[in-house]
Amino acid sequence: MSTFSPNIVLAGGGTAGHVNPLLAVASAIRRIEPSASVSVIGTAVGLERDLVPAAGLELDAIEKVPFPRRPNLDALRFPAKWRRETARVRSILETRKADVVVGFGGYASAPVYAAAHAMGIPVVIHEQNARAGMANKLGARWAAYIGTAYDGTGLRTRSGTPVERVGLPLRPAIADLCASFAADRVAARDEAAAQLGVDPNRPLVLVTGGSLGALSLNRAVSGAAADLLKHAQVIHLTGRGKIDEVRAAVAASAGEGALSGLFDESRPGADYHVAEYLERIDLAFSCAALVICRSGAGSVSELAALGLPAVYVPLPIGNGEQRFNAQPVVEAGGGLMVADKDFDADWVRANVPGLLADPIRLRQFGEKAWGYGIRDAADTMALRVLDIARTSRG
Repeated sequence: MSTFSPNIVLAGGGTAGHVNPLLAVASAIRRIEPSASVSVIGTAVGLERDLVPAAGLELDAIEKVPFPRRPNLDALRFPAKWRRETARVRSILETRKADVVVGFGGYASAPVYAAAHAMGIPVVIHEQNARAGMANKLGARWAAYIGTAYDGTGLRTRSGTPVERVGLPLRPAIADLCASFAADRVAARDEAAAQLGVDPNRPLVLVTGGSLGALSLNRAVSGAAADLLKHAQVIHLTGRGKIDEVRAAVAASAGEGALSGLFDESRPGADYHVAEYLERIDLAFSCAALVICRSGAGSVSELAALGLPAVYVPLPIGNGEQRFNAQPVVEAGGGLMVADKDFDADWVRANVPGLLADPIRLRQFGEKAWGYGIRDAADTMALRVLDIARTSRG
């Protein structure tokens, strides 16, 4: 029986990109060191509000404290709000008797980093993006250890702080699928195909723009439906509220008979399967020969870890951050990247059928993606955190 019972406070939230890695590391810590006390500081308005308690963890909620980006009323209110929330965090860390805090970015992390530093509590950071966000840029100045999903995130650290590319801590469904792929990829595909109602022996293209969908992806792929269906099946996750337009475009391109809903076995031969959303996205990943998607950090890391070839179409906003996420995988030979402005039905017709007709090239993409991907990030982060907690105890 271990006599080491560390108190570990994780911080982050807002989006799935922050919450899922946090939960993955929390699970790994509790598995490796069952005596550890693990709690989370987040907000009452992000996904962590529901996902953290559902994972059996206690959530201490603070208010969002976004850094002001321009001189306005919020900027005037920021100093008082910052002081109030960092004081609240300090009280939480004292109550929790924190040995170490672990931040994953997002609104909740910055005041946690500041309070922990002021209290002399070691700070550990995980950065999942190729270009770090503001909260982690702040915390990096005080961090005892930084784990990243990418090299060269631009984080400035104090002298001697270890910065290690550990990968993205994977959510359980993806981690389990990685293990299944490592054991028997064909068996995993066949089992998932049976559940989805697709042909396990025919190539399958998965199209997804996330829960909200992506109009440019939807229009480009559905407009080229007839050409794609000559070579593959399609699962097209349109995003909420966007399915009718995709249905109409597929029907115009390939005919109404080509369309089917997911899990619908009443239309044999209808190989273009549409749905707004798929809770079990791991089933679609299991069957995919090729994925067409945006290049959010989580998506890129998961597809690389799974060894799935992909066409990445970065979201064309901000400073082009999504392009930086996909670039290392593409440079490693794990897929293709195309600018959103260039991605249309003509591009799909000119490029995707030829790729689907070249199984050797697809396999090479997958092997390169698998080689770039990392599958044990949650355990690596957990072990680093536990080592620092031991040192903190003296």
